[in-house]
Amino acid sequence: MAEHDAERRRLLGAGALTAGACLLAGTTARAAFGGDGQHGLNLEEPRERARIRAMVLGSTVEETVYTLYRLHIFGWLGDGNLMPFFTMTNLNATRWRPLPDGNFSGTVYEASVYSKFDTDDLIDVWVNPVTGERREVWHDVGGPVPVQLGPDGIAPTAVANAKPAPIVPLRMEVIGDVLFVPHQAAFAFPNPLDGDVWKKEYSGATLYSDLHFVHAARVADVLDASKTRAVSFSQFQNLMSWHPWLGMGGRPGRTYGKAYGSKLASVEQLPRVVRANLEQATPQIFDLANWTKRRNDFAEYVRKRKPS
Repeated sequence: MAEHDAERRRLLGAGALTAGACLLAGTTARAAFGGDGQHGLNLEEPRERARIRAMVLGSTVEETVYTLYRLHIFGWLGDGNLMPFFTMTNLNATRWRPLPDGNFSGTVYEASVYSKFDTDDLIDVWVNPVTGERREVWHDVGGPVPVQLGPDGIAPTAVANAKPAPIVPLRMEVIGDVLFVPHQAAFAFPNPLDGDVWKKEYSGATLYSDLHFVHAARVADVLDASKTRAVSFSQFQNLMSWHPWLGMGGRPGRTYGKAYGSKLASVEQLPRVVRANLEQATPQIFDLANWTKRRNDFAEYVRKRKPS
């Protein structure tokens, strides 16, 4: 159980649905458009690529960067259209610092809370539209997860004794005056739950996760020597095996999530209702100084919940 769970957390990153470490993963050196020096971007020089990546995804100086995501989650049963389930609000806090070799070190923390679909109405009980069962919601936190950002994404040595994650590199592209940094990942690993015990929570012998990210920032911001971070927009989709708390009991299908978000100037930029929901359900995200013990969504679920 421990080994499988550690692997799941390594692959999926700090959050159950957002894959915090994957947010920082790699793309190839040359952009599809503008990679020959057009727009002033130098994507051939490793240190400059690392700096550009840090500008878009985090920061080039020692500071904590907050990113807020709104993720609308649907159920897909293997046929037919998507079925709205709920909305997840995710707050990612990453502590960045530059390294002497030109890379950047990050420590990732995440918290996620669930609300009624496309609202800020926090829910603690969710009625599964497929089974009709009332399920206790699992608001989760994850981290700290150490990462190291280099010219081509996460360095393989970012997490001690961890194998490099199977991230598929996609080309950075300049379209108009915007730099796009996309990547994708596909994971498959054994389900640590015993299906004979966790009958309603079990989603099959293998757990699957497909994630597709793109981060975008204006080229002018990336090139501005007076800035330590660029204002950036992020968007991703994921297709994931049923989480145990949904109680799908081995039914075919997965959850499909579509998210959008942005880095914040500071945590004080959080909308009031979003902050209130996070403070109610996952207050630890606002107390990073005292968050020293690693927290793991899947392991905590198994430890705190009982089979239905």
